[in-house]
Amino acid sequence: MNLKSINENKIPIVKIDKKLERFRGRTLFPEKLQKTNEILARVGLPKGV
Repeated sequence: MNLKSINENKIPIVKIDKKLERFRGRTLFPEKLQKTNEILARVGLPKGV
């Protein structure tokens, strides 16, 4: 792939680090997740979502 074809391409090129696989299926911030779920239960999602 050359620079011109990369610039004309509409799809971004992203390389995902394979080390991130160790976080799959884990909740990293359980306190923040619990607080967010409480807020969403009380307020709800915005219309159109």
